Amino acid sequence: MLILNAYAKINLALDVLYKRPDGYHEVAMVMQAVRLADTVTLTSKPNDIALSINISGLPADASNLAYRAAALLKPYAFPQQGVHIRLDKQIPLAAGLAGGSADAAAVLKGLNCLWELNLSLDELSKFAAQLGSDVPFCLYNSTMLATGRGELLEPLPPLKSCYVVLAKPAIEVPTSWVYQQFKADKVSRRPDIAVMRNCLAAGSLTGVARNMVNVLESVTISAYPEIAKIKESMLRYGAMAALMSGSGPTVFGLAHCQEQAEAIACQLKAEGVPEIFVAETVSKVE
Repeated sequence: MLILNAYAKINLALDVLYKRPDGYHEVAMVMQAVRLADTVTLTSKPNDIALSINISGLPADASNLAYRAAALLKPYAFPQQGVHIRLDKQIPLAAGLAGGSADAAAVLKGLNCLWELNLSLDELSKFAAQLGSDVPFCLYNSTMLATGRGELLEPLPPLKSCYVVLAKPAIEVPTSWVYQQFKADKVSRRPDIAVMRNCLAAGSLTGVARNMVNVLESVTISAYPEIAKIKESMLRYGAMAALMSGSGPTVFGLAHCQEQAEAIACQLKAEGVPEIFVAETVSKVE
């Protein structure tokens, strides 16, 4: 049996460059792992794949990314090898935090060990890219530049360790809808990836905070103004910066220390934000 942490991600920067011929959008994203995690337990069993989940609302069948990850690797295992996958979800659903992608990545890494496949991370990344744009990043975690549709990764200097407050309003925002609605001429500011890279290399949290930009806010905040209200509240309560993660709706705020992050979280709870988490950043590949 193996037990793995499947870490959530946030986007310190997210730019949408253009729509590709294959229907995906070309993106440039600075992605960061945080220690809000699902627990993925893999237990050997004969022959087939089984999946169970601690919450309702998620399919525990072949449509689930974690199941699909196991199915991708199954042809490379001995025929009698199977697995029972147990997902204990902590990352909120449909939140822009890559919870499903993190689970799939953990299954790939875990089965590579459990089934003794001896695949490198680069080889696992090829399987990960077949599952979803965020899955390759979730294999590596830490701080990465993601380009292409998100599957092309370049390590960046790690973000100086800090705490983040994550706040999810009671709405769900389909990622596909956000990208369909995206209009480049509605974007007032784009992230400068080169400047962000320099700030990371210098270990400047202040510099990173000043340069956090997500162009998808131009879509999601226009439709859901409560996201902007959460951002404003985080800044009012002392966050260094606040930004929507991915296509939303979760907002994260950077804090210097755990105490400050916990204080911000308490204020947001008092305002009635339904789902709030405090997590430390992941500063190295795990």
